[in-house]
Amino acid sequence: MRRVYGFHGGIHPAENKHQSLRSPIRDAGIPPQLTLPLSQHIGAPSRPLVQVGERVLKGQMIAEASGYVSVPLHAPSSGTIAAIEDRPIPHPSGLSAPCIVIDCDGRDEWIEHSGVADFRDCEATELLELIRSAGIAGMGGAGFPAAVKLAGKPGASIRTLIINGTECEPYITADDILMQERATEILEGIAILRHLLRPEDVLLGVEDNKPAAIAALEAAAAGTGVEVVTFPTKYPSGGEKQLIEILTGKQVPSGGLPADIGIVCQNVGTAVAVSDAILRGRPLLSRITTVTGEAVAEPQNFEVLLGTPMQYLLDLAGFRPERCERLVMGGPMMGFTLAGTQVPVVKTSNCLLAPGVTELPAPPPAQSCIRCGLCAEACPASLLPQQLFWFAQGKEFEKLEQHNLFDCIECGACSWVCPSHIPLVQYYRASKAEILLLRRDHERAEQARLRFEARQARIAREEEEREAKRAARKQAAEKRAQLAAAEGGEDPIQAAIERAKAKKAAQQANGDTASPAPAVAPLDALRQKLAKSEQRLAQGREAGEDAKIINALEATVTRLQGKLAEAEADAASATEAETR
Repeated sequence: MRRVYGFHGGIHPAENKHQSLRSPIRDAGIPPQLTLPLSQHIGAPSRPLVQVGERVLKGQMIAEASGYVSVPLHAPSSGTIAAIEDRPIPHPSGLSAPCIVIDCDGRDEWIEHSGVADFRDCEATELLELIRSAGIAGMGGAGFPAAVKLAGKPGASIRTLIINGTECEPYITADDILMQERATEILEGIAILRHLLRPEDVLLGVEDNKPAAIAALEAAAAGTGVEVVTFPTKYPSGGEKQLIEILTGKQVPSGGLPADIGIVCQNVGTAVAVSDAILRGRPLLSRITTVTGEAVAEPQNFEVLLGTPMQYLLDLAGFRPERCERLVMGGPMMGFTLAGTQVPVVKTSNCLLAPGVTELPAPPPAQSCIRCGLCAEACPASLLPQQLFWFAQGKEFEKLEQHNLFDCIECGACSWVCPSHIPLVQYYRASKAEILLLRRDHERAEQARLRFEARQARIAREEEEREAKRAARKQAAEKRAQLAAAEGGEDPIQAAIERAKAKKAAQQANGDTASPAPAVAPLDALRQKLAKSEQRLAQGREAGEDAKIINALEATVTRLQGKLAEAEADAASATEAETR
């Protein structure tokens, strides 16, 4: 039997999982309308491929990936595109975001689709492309594009594939019921991932509070080489880094990835989605979602189409709004309050919690930190939550990064044990968002600086090239004149100038006044333009205008100075030629 390890910290909140396990997975059916956010995953949002009024079929790609870290979006059922507009989405901010809205026709008509005959005959790149085009993002909650994670780093070898069946968050049983009822599909997906990654070991980790799921997985995994590993229940064992430490004893370095130590971790729901995509040609259109809490009459797990309104799902479970003060997407530890019941189910919606008033009461007002140190004892990432809290309050972002703020998995263990009821995780989330915003601003400023420097270098290079050409022309003319003088002949350039003078004199003698405009007029215009630009630059500097405007004005002055110098040189050459 494989040895299991522990991890620092962790807590044991009430599980409350039995309520939603009393019945099998129920098909939620087709709602009248589906709302599909273009961003349901980590990375760039997808880009619409359809127009309002267009009819789409189930499984049809309606939005394409807009970058490497992005996934496409597919129609979960057949119908007509009703709108492409901002709608409320399930997000802690409560804000709206671009969505594709489908009016379902109830016919559920599929596009033509089929799986590969034998995935063992496919190259890794082909399998990755099929997974990417199926729109699969991690189903465990984070929503990282599966194909990007499976592609890994170039040259890196994966020694261990870990399948996460832990589901340690209280109330949530979506993965538990999936492992009980669809263990065979999970093992099919694992076989594909195994063929793709070629790991030495495949471990399927499950907490020991899921006996029915463990029995089903062990029966399905018999003879496959996949090892089902059980370990004691403790929150948050389902965190990726914590699960890796439990099963292997290895720690992912701070700021690093599991691939850095030769490990890839995927959720059991992701394994089923991979199986559907490769073997059956079905993109990710639905997911298992737990609906539970004292405010619903029938807590259970639903297989629900992506984009289904939460209200529709609540109605199926017998929602009693008078008993509920707030709705939570996710569990009580890491979930967040929803702004309304019309927000849709997305790829990361593993649970909809409708707690009663006494079941999940509002936290009491926060009090001053008493420096008890319980938060540090509970932190599974071995951080110093109390120190991070003080830095977050003071907006000392550099110190937050030095103390590894981004290693925080926002599990809520520190807040759960805090006797002062300080919402520590909220402080950390807000600080992370501000740091990321500052990073983006710095990157944009740096890109603008590099663009300006590149432009200035180009202008200087072009001026050097023009100067070199003028010098080359002058040198060539001097050589021709020297050669002509040495041979006693006539300089061809000088001869051409004399012929031009003679032609001009003949035209004037014949009364032909059509002659070129004097060279002084363009020079005067350039001088006037340069003077105006220099005056505008001086006024901008005196008024303290934006640096971008000042940089643009300086570039204009430099360009006009170069043009004027070139024009004056050409005029001098022409005058010299006329006087010869």
